[in-house]
Amino acid sequence: MGPDPAVAACRLAVRRSVADLPAGALVLVACSGGADSLALAAAALWIARRTRLHVGVVTVDHRLQDGSGERAAGVAGWARECGAVPAEVLAIELGTTGGPEAAARSGRYAALDAAAERHAAAAVLLGHTLDDQAETVLLGLARGSGSRSLAGMARTRGGYRRPFLAIPRSVPEAACAALRLNPWRDPHNADSSYARARVRAEALPALERSLGPGIAPALARTADLLRADADALDGWAANALLAARCPDGLDVAELAGLPAAIRSRVLRRAAVAAGVPAGRLTARHVADMAALVTDWRGKGPVSLPSSYEARRQCGFLRLSDRRPAGPDPEER
Repeated sequence: MGPDPAVAACRLAVRRSVADLPAGALVLVACSGGADSLALAAAALWIARRTRLHVGVVTVDHRLQDGSGERAAGVAGWARECGAVPAEVLAIELGTTGGPEAAARSGRYAALDAAAERHAAAAVLLGHTLDDQAETVLLGLARGSGSRSLAGMARTRGGYRRPFLAIPRSVPEAACAALRLNPWRDPHNADSSYARARVRAEALPALERSLGPGIAPALARTADLLRADADALDGWAANALLAARCPDGLDVAELAGLPAAIRSRVLRRAAVAAGVPAGRLTARHVADMAALVTDWRGKGPVSLPSSYEARRQCGFLRLSDRRPAGPDPEER
């Protein structure tokens, strides 16, 4: 007999995700011990035994709960017994920027980036599922975000790959049951103080009751469509920024001739390139910069995060840091 259908689906998803990697490449699986990432690690290790890829498992200890270190060590121990090399715990100290969810996400990715670099990994696999994608789209809608945010998570971005992004959460859960794995159930996933937990427990079920089944797949399809649109618009904006950029700043005439959707992307890219923190640059900031192009009546500079400003002068839009320059180290 063949494997359980859920196990087979997980293995097939991983095989397709890593099919382009060269023989001998190392793939790291980020495994929290939850059902999604545990099934992902099990599938990747199965693939490794039948191909010339190498698979390691890393688990991040956020130190947010009592016993987190022991749980992380248990995941690493299981991975080691299954043949994962490396199999290690990444303990992190969380910051406070953006709240607990954002701080945990930033700390986690920083730790995974460092592990991938340290081990020269060709890819890092993440266990996000179709249901996670649907939740991400709903959270973006609630924030009033643009198409890039509503596009959700990409199947491949940089060194990160999400093999399960087209698979419902029920599939890796069933795979764990078939393989007699005992996944950890993170209490944060049921903590209503977290926005994602509320979407999972309340918003999506309410939509299913009101509109019928299939909401999560529909939201995931919407993300795929919006990502294709956003990629195209971002490519256009990158070229438009090159055309508008001059030694004196951004050519206002070039900016004024762009469609609003492209102009806003150009202005955002220019601000981030000048040093404005991307995470603090809001739609309001971008709209204020756009007004310097399309509705300028001698208006003064627009304030941007981290002491930056945008100013229109002599037909150019200039982005600068208002902070006084420090003394030249050579003159001290």
